[in-house]
Amino acid sequence: MITSHALRLMPGQDPYLVLQQLAAQKNIEAAVLLSAVGSLSKAALRFANRDRETLIEGPLEIVSATGVVSRHGMHLHLAAADGDGATRGGHLSPGSAVYTTCEIVLLDLSGEYVFERKPCLESGFDELSVTARRIG
Repeated sequence: MITSHALRLMPGQDPYLVLQQLAAQKNIEAAVLLSAVGSLSKAALRFANRDRETLIEGPLEIVSATGVVSRHGMHLHLAAADGDGATRGGHLSPGSAVYTTCEIVLLDLSGEYVFERKPCLESGFDELSVTARRIG
């Protein structure tokens, strides 16, 4: 069964940690981030081929967000623009904070799939492992 989750984050909340908590509380096995709009006072992003996060001070507008969410792990990307429209994006990490609001919608596919993160010898990272649930 496919379902959805919609929530509004308040100032100071960390979007990554909120989604991590939601996945644990709702026992989310597999979900896709459909939408995330709002603003951040700071964004914790890991850029391509970097081994640590960069903290970008805001205020920033969330201009794009995508990813997969599961109680087994998440992989989220976020792009945010400053007051001049300069945009930076990367892997969303813990350490961000909502400025005024963040409105999030998830499509929960837990009835059909399980998303896990498993070590990949090729990439050296924990990568997505998809298991289809057998129905019936």
